[in-house]
Amino acid sequence: MNTTKLETTDFNLYYGKFQALRNITIEIPEKKVTALIGPSGCGKSTFLRTFNRMNDLIPGVRMTGDVMIDGIDLLEIDPVELRQNVGMVFQKPNPFPKSIFDNVAYGPRVTGMRDHKKLQEIVESSLKAAALWDEVKDDLNKSGLALSGGQQQRLCIARALAVQPSVILMDEPAASLDPIATLKIEDLIHELSQNYTIVIVTHNMQQAGRVSDYTAFFYTDDTRTGRLVEFDETKTLFTNPRDQRTEDYITGRFG
Repeated sequence: MNTTKLETTDFNLYYGKFQALRNITIEIPEKKVTALIGPSGCGKSTFLRTFNRMNDLIPGVRMTGDVMIDGIDLLEIDPVELRQNVGMVFQKPNPFPKSIFDNVAYGPRVTGMRDHKKLQEIVESSLKAAALWDEVKDDLNKSGLALSGGQQQRLCIARALAVQPSVILMDEPAASLDPIATLKIEDLIHELSQNYTIVIVTHNMQQAGRVSDYTAFFYTDDTRTGRLVEFDETKTLFTNPRDQRTEDYITGRFG
């Protein structure tokens, strides 16, 4: 039996008068990879950003319904504290213009860590967890911007891991990478899921099939309002979807 880590009940999100998400009810299991799939504009990334309250930064956003993490109302948690527990990795790698070491040490320093020996341990363990340590251990003073695209994305993952989150959100983390770098990120997601709850937005059906344990299919009609059509174990959803729209999307009839 899976433990629920993140959940929403009758969740709606509005940008001003426009409703971006309607009545989303879902239970995302702990220490599993959940993929969010669906056509462009169906609200996948908006829904993903709900879990670390990044939508709060957009003027005119309004939400109704419940959003929970570990059974606690997420909207009642201080956003800074929440974002330490819920890390985020974006579509394009976004390392800071600092050294590799300072990129990874950034979060712990912001939260008050000053012990250099402890920082060294955090940087090493985070880079190892992000499968980057062996490639950069002799050059930690090098700028993070000097790394390849795939290395930069793994550096951003290490940076997210350094504050010891329990959840990692990934918004198309391999979209801008070549196939070899993509494979490394996918292998890494699989490794990390043993210790973290991962939610990933992807447009790539094969990738969703490879990396996720569960898949949620979002859909939008002419109103451009995103809805959750179905949510199930990935194997079941891909081989025996309950809804015709899911089957049409997975088989490439639209999207």
